[in-house]
Amino acid sequence: MNPELTAHLSSPANQLRWTSADLELLPENGNRYEIIDGELFVTRAPHWQHQSTCVNFCIALKAWSQTTGLGYVAMGAGIIFGDQDDVIPDVLWLSQAKYTSLIDQKGHLQGAPELVIEVLSAGTENERRDRQVKLKLYSARGVLEYWLADWRNQQIEVYRRDNGILKLAITLYINDTLTSPLLTDFACPLAQIFD
Repeated sequence: MNPELTAHLSSPANQLRWTSADLELLPENGNRYEIIDGELFVTRAPHWQHQSTCVNFCIALKAWSQTTGLGYVAMGAGIIFGDQDDVIPDVLWLSQAKYTSLIDQKGHLQGAPELVIEVLSAGTENERRDRQVKLKLYSARGVLEYWLADWRNQQIEVYRRDNGILKLAITLYINDTLTSPLLTDFACPLAQIFD
């Protein structure tokens, strides 16, 4: 293990709070490292269907974005909300104006995109991260919509900003069509997302 990382982990003052700077000390081993409110989350390479679902979201949003010219979609792009909130959502969409104001020299966003999508991975800790911790973070940081996709059950929970926080607006199932007030005339059958 990296000596600097070992020293960091053994220091009582630093055991509880991780920062963006700490990410530089972690090994490049294929794991995804995220920090939310100073807590480190480590995930391994996701299931094939998880990634396929992410790609399908990207395809649908990219086609709509190219037709309308309203914004950009990315898969696995980093968002640095602050020193103790550094995450990598599965998929995100942001308007041209947000892109111009939020992108830094390293290609990370320095603030909230309009839309964040997370695809659930198996496991209690993964579900807690996406359903509770990330929902709270995205709500506090100003994300306008949060889509939580469950490819196993073929459903999407759509959270929309209401009175300053993200609240569950609707749960969509395989025979439903996904739309959004953020994305004028965007319509995508869920069967296409979970194909």
